[in-house]
Amino acid sequence: MKYLVIGLGTYGRELAINLSLQGNEVIGVDHRSENIEAVKEQLMTVYELDAKDENSLKLLPLKNMDIVIVAIGEDFGASLKTVALLKKNGVKHIYARAIDNLHQSILEAFNLERILTPEKRAANDLTLELSLNTQCSTFNITKDFMVLKFTAPEKFVGHSYRSINFSRFGLVLISAVRKVTENNLLGLSSSREEILDLERKSMEEKIASRDEIIVMGSRKNITDFLSSVQTN
Repeated sequence: MKYLVIGLGTYGRELAINLSLQGNEVIGVDHRSENIEAVKEQLMTVYELDAKDENSLKLLPLKNMDIVIVAIGEDFGASLKTVALLKKNGVKHIYARAIDNLHQSILEAFNLERILTPEKRAANDLTLELSLNTQCSTFNITKDFMVLKFTAPEKFVGHSYRSINFSRFGLVLISAVRKVTENNLLGLSSSREEILDLERKSMEEKIASRDEIIVMGSRKNITDFLSSVQTN
């Protein structure tokens, strides 16, 4: 895939580098020389220019990109003007970062392919982590429906999957992943992930430390589940 990332602050820089490490062709754009210097050894191509200027923007290979990502977060106006210019120049696949609800609402008017809300998602995941006292991550299916992946809390360890009874909270237990350590022919230990067959005998399986549990449900269902975990 070919990506063009506009805005190489903390978020844009990490995104661009990670996409590049996965084997994608990534072009980075920023008007600040220090941000360009921070990534020029790790990206295929970088441009130091102001994406708010239409003449400068036209210097970029916009038509050759699979996705253009506007990762600008701090400058609300710069983000919106850049998106508007990309639309004007016929770019079809645009992702844009929104830093708050107002920013997101305005971006929605551009009918973009995707609006990114990393701060909101990070805050949501941290709230869930604090509630469960364990690591977790979420994936929103709709505004009110999500998938929750979390490392089994200590209070779950030793209990069977069946005994937790996620369905009483309106949650669907999708899967569970267990990290298994084993020795190879040289006697060296390595770990692999094993998916538990929860539709069969694994429902009676005892939950182990570091098991990763994946459930699906509404935001209210998950909130009720978290409240129960905290009080029990």
